[in-house]
Amino acid sequence: ESSQRYPEKLRRVKYYDAEHDRHLVFLSNQFDITALMIAELYRNRWKIELFFKWIKQHLKIKAFFCTSANAVKTQVWIAISAYILVAIVKKRLNIDLTLYTILQIISVSLFEKVPIYQLLTGTENNNPEEWSPNQLNLWNF
Repeated sequence: ESSQRYPEKLRRVKYYDAEHDRHLVFLSNQFDITALMIAELYRNRWKIELFFKWIKQHLKIKAFFCTSANAVKTQVWIAISAYILVAIVKKRLNIDLTLYTILQIISVSLFEKVPIYQLLTGTENNNPEEWSPNQLNLWNF
């Protein structure tokens, strides 16, 4: 029945993932690239799928506010920007919390005048000059 739904020739690629000790099988209509390249393409595609799944689950894109292409793109880009900013904060401050936990903390204390390091760790930064050259002061008008 599959041959009736897609009558073109397909290539079956079997790949062994040593890291997870499992065999993977892919179908492709690409005959001009190596089996390893096909496996890499699928692996990278899976990472993208997981990334967008995470965005939907954690950045509150349950539904789009508008259905125009521009509105959808804008909402997705805003979600991606928020994700990247939180990931940068996590890495720069060397925080062991998950991105989801950081987002939850920020969402409930968005308008508090507390330095981000103190907000996320519960402690004051022992070396404030380490961060001050790159940090703007939002509340000092």
